[in-house]
Amino acid sequence: MNSIWPWIIFNAFVLLMLAIDLGVFNRQAKIVTVRQAIAWSVVWISLALLFNAWIYYSMGKKPALEFLTGYLVEKSLSVDNIFVFILLFGFFKVPDAYRHRVLFWGVIGALIMRAIFIAVGAVLIAKFHWIIYVFGAFLIFTGYKMFKKSAQDMHPEQNPLVNWFIKRGKVTAEFHGSRFFIVQNGRNLATPLFLCLLSIEFTDLIFAVDSIPAIFAITSDPFIVYTSNVFAILGLRSLYFALEGVITKFPYLRFGLAVILIFIGCKMLLIDVFKIPILASLGFIALVITVSVFWKKSAAMETLVE
Repeated sequence: MNSIWPWIIFNAFVLLMLAIDLGVFNRQAKIVTVRQAIAWSVVWISLALLFNAWIYYSMGKKPALEFLTGYLVEKSLSVDNIFVFILLFGFFKVPDAYRHRVLFWGVIGALIMRAIFIAVGAVLIAKFHWIIYVFGAFLIFTGYKMFKKSAQDMHPEQNPLVNWFIKRGKVTAEFHGSRFFIVQNGRNLATPLFLCLLSIEFTDLIFAVDSIPAIFAITSDPFIVYTSNVFAILGLRSLYFALEGVITKFPYLRFGLAVILIFIGCKMLLIDVFKIPILASLGFIALVITVSVFWKKSAAMETLVE
């Protein structure tokens, strides 16, 4: 994508949708119902597919398949974020009515961090081809770790940024509505809601280290990498509220995500020897996600999950 106009138009569209989200539909703190979350999930997925159709007609079949595969990978990897969101909201005891606000600003931070990571990754791969082997090995290692460790193993109280605020007495003991900061006795203090946001941003930074190399295994086009990431992130909030009550019913999903990371890592290591067709990658990733969601419990798998 040589022209700058698609970048400008796409980012203007993203800003418009975020403004509509916060300024029109969610101006007041409220509990997001499952029905509303599903409706917004359908909207975001539909917009992503429409954008994919535009790529097909304006850029060709190959970029369209790359976008769809990248979107599916980023969307599936983002599901792991939902486990973390549930853990953090429970740890900080965030009221349901304030969770949308935390996730909204969490998405803003995630978009900024992903844009930086993608820009850096694109430059590194363009200048140092061998870095793709480092990315591949890292993804295989990350996939292996995911087999051994789940989101439940996280410990928010060990977050150094959170500890910095707590140790210096710069945080209130209670919530103050949907506010992140307040002035109390002449001091600027953070609320527990801000600490939760800080933890979410910190964990998204960690997830970005995994997901950005994964998308570069599918395409090196920065525009496809960026747009597929953005669409996956924009739909993450509604996906959280839609799946919050049932996500724990998919105990084998993280194993599927681990398989996907290992597969993509192997694909990167083999890139100069054998290039796996993008359609084959798309089919394999879709199959792994489907199997990991609908896999029936067995005694052996129960032991592995525990």
